[in-house]
Amino acid sequence: MIARIEGKLVKLDSGSALIQVGSVGYEVMLPGYCVNALADKIGSDIALCTMEYYEGTPGGGNLIPRMVGFLNAGERDFFTKFTSVKGIGMKKALRSLSVPIAAIASAIEEGDDKMLMALDGVGKRMAQQIIAELKGKLGSFAVGVEQAAARSAFKPFQAQALEILIAWGERRNDGIELIELACKKHPDIKSAEELVPLVYRLKQGIEV
Repeated sequence: MIARIEGKLVKLDSGSALIQVGSVGYEVMLPGYCVNALADKIGSDIALCTMEYYEGTPGGGNLIPRMVGFLNAGERDFFTKFTSVKGIGMKKALRSLSVPIAAIASAIEEGDDKMLMALDGVGKRMAQQIIAELKGKLGSFAVGVEQAAARSAFKPFQAQALEILIAWGERRNDGIELIELACKKHPDIKSAEELVPLVYRLKQGIEV
């Protein structure tokens, strides 16, 4: 199995990257948060931790090899645990992981099914299934949110919202200012799923 790939990022699509290694170009499937993180790296040398799987039905005789890439080995380990949940296949996992792993792991550890329901393809039943199978097993993956909260004096749900905003293209400093403004105007907000839409309403001038 190919566990790591290093080369030039020559193309980046919504769910995959083309990495040139010598004379060979490898298509690597990526979760959404990785695409966002690599957006400014086209033309640069990058390194990804990878895993492989076969797409298709074993009995159908048409298995297609796929490679999935991650920014580090920890994220690959999280992906392995995430796809162990009943009903979550490789494609669904890649589509749903649109925000940083730390934010998702934190939501699972806190039993925050509403935040998980904001992920693409995850409904209420699936969110509850994810929590039931993984809660208590992901503390080490959630440390990024806890550290962000400590650095910025944010509460965990505010730090979680900040990571979501960054994943969706906001600059960190702008995200911090918007979150502080939103929470000042609405001090009763207690969750990231309430906070993020409000931030965008403030940014767009819908709410002042």
